[in-house]
Amino acid sequence: MKAIVIDDSRLARNELKRLLKEFDNIIVVGEASNAVEAKEKVENDKPDLIFLDIQMPGKDGFELLEDLDYLPEVIFTTAYDEYALKAFEYNALDYLMKPVDKDRLSAAVSKIAMKIAHTAQESSEDKIKESDQVFVKDGEKCWFVTLATVRLFEVDGNYTKIYFEDKKPMIPRTLNYLESRLDPRTFFRANRQQIINLKWVERIEPWFSGSIKIYLKGGAEVDVSRRQTQRFKELMSF
Repeated sequence: MKAIVIDDSRLARNELKRLLKEFDNIIVVGEASNAVEAKEKVENDKPDLIFLDIQMPGKDGFELLEDLDYLPEVIFTTAYDEYALKAFEYNALDYLMKPVDKDRLSAAVSKIAMKIAHTAQESSEDKIKESDQVFVKDGEKCWFVTLATVRLFEVDGNYTKIYFEDKKPMIPRTLNYLESRLDPRTFFRANRQQIINLKWVERIEPWFSGSIKIYLKGGAEVDVSRRQTQRFKELMSF
């Protein structure tokens, strides 16, 4: 697993890198002392995992996660325990207090290894295609939905909202999970919040800083992140 250590303290980075040398399944491919450096390294190196401090000069660890287009697994490392609840709202895999305890670090590394292995297994499963039907349940209401009719998946708190026909039910699945199951030839991750059905694209317009905006049939407007704009162009070009 490739990892990047992000902490404004050089001593803290060096100590964590020293501890990580004892784990054969972790390779530290970079480090950063602030959010600006970290964003560039994460999006260039695409690590499996980042060890992330929370309080840093400029943007803090949470603000960094909001800025990232490529989002690896996250283990927070911090001297403050009051951020634990918020950390898990950001889907952090673990929350380690400084000074980092070797046994706690070992448990966190084992947890990430198991999750990545599980994700790889899910990715090897047959993708759900647009012609397939899925069962959707929201409260007391149920639908048997053909995926071709779904134009948009959108994060809504801890749920994902599914747009089809005039319905917008919510399911307790993450967007990352849905992305791993959906056929990428039809369903495209436009940004951290939305997956679109490419068959529902009505028109595309240039947007800010080289990004694009996609208008879907039915009226939805989707801002595509800069990184995903490049992927979209590669995907849709000859």
